[in-house]
Amino acid sequence: SSLLCSSLQTPHLAFHPCRVIKMEVWGAAKPFVTGSLSGMLATCCIQPVDMIKVRVQIGGAEGGSTNPFTVAANIAKNDGLGGFYKGLGAGLTRQVVYTGARLGLYDIFTEKAKTPGEKSLPFWKVTACALSAGGIAAVMGNPADLALIRMQADTLLPAAERRNYTGVGHALSSIAKTEGAGGLFKGSMPTATRAMALNFGMLGFNTLAKDWLAQAGVEKGSTVQTFGASAIAGFFASFFSLPFDYVKTQVQKAKPDPVTGEMPFKGPIDCAMKQIKQGGITRLWTGFPTYYVRIAPHAMITLIAQDQVKKLWKSMGV
Repeated sequence: SSLLCSSLQTPHLAFHPCRVIKMEVWGAAKPFVTGSLSGMLATCCIQPVDMIKVRVQIGGAEGGSTNPFTVAANIAKNDGLGGFYKGLGAGLTRQVVYTGARLGLYDIFTEKAKTPGEKSLPFWKVTACALSAGGIAAVMGNPADLALIRMQADTLLPAAERRNYTGVGHALSSIAKTEGAGGLFKGSMPTATRAMALNFGMLGFNTLAKDWLAQAGVEKGSTVQTFGASAIAGFFASFFSLPFDYVKTQVQKAKPDPVTGEMPFKGPIDCAMKQIKQGGITRLWTGFPTYYVRIAPHAMITLIAQDQVKKLWKSMGV
């Protein structure tokens, strides 16, 4: 192997096996690295709004305040400014796994789905790629997502019932210890369904919107096209995914009854039906303004960052 790799330091040799291997590895990892970096940047910007969104959804289900300004004031009063970033470690961990996988897989799937001479993918192919990438990535990222929800909801519990997580590692190990390894995948079905809906709205409509804007005369690859497409994608991502996100939050934060030991919901479908029975179909869109402010900018920042990171790789020749 030393002889093989020595070719890297031998300029006159035309073939560099180690360099070829490294580039192949980087080529396979690049879509996932790009997705992870984009998602982490967006999460750092949006984490406070995500915290408020979770508290609003919990308030809607438990009779508390659903006013985002009241919820924000209560967080600041009780936990200080640091309260808005509770669970950031879990959020970033989730982005590395979940966003890295869904954006990376989507790029790979759409590339594989192209047929020779096809300038742009038909919408049915875009939809299939977005749904598949979202579902697979969500299952992979579920443990970190569950830890994030638990950490954000913990301070709302009575002092005696709080889990008092010290960080994402503690949250994950505590869940695995008390609920088993399978407990880390609690709510994975609604999480995957929600991710499929969000990916369909975000990535599917981002691709579609870029084609619409290009046909309307907007320069391909321009800032106007990137920003406009991401704004359209942000709205559709919010609209399609909120009902699933709402149910996911209720399932993941659920605790067994202290007397009977029974969980409040038999599953996500039972949870959704009980929510609709209590507040009508619009109950599933509780907190839409807050959710939109959280999802749309996150989607926009992620997509814009993804385009910029891709341009960076191109300028670096990698």
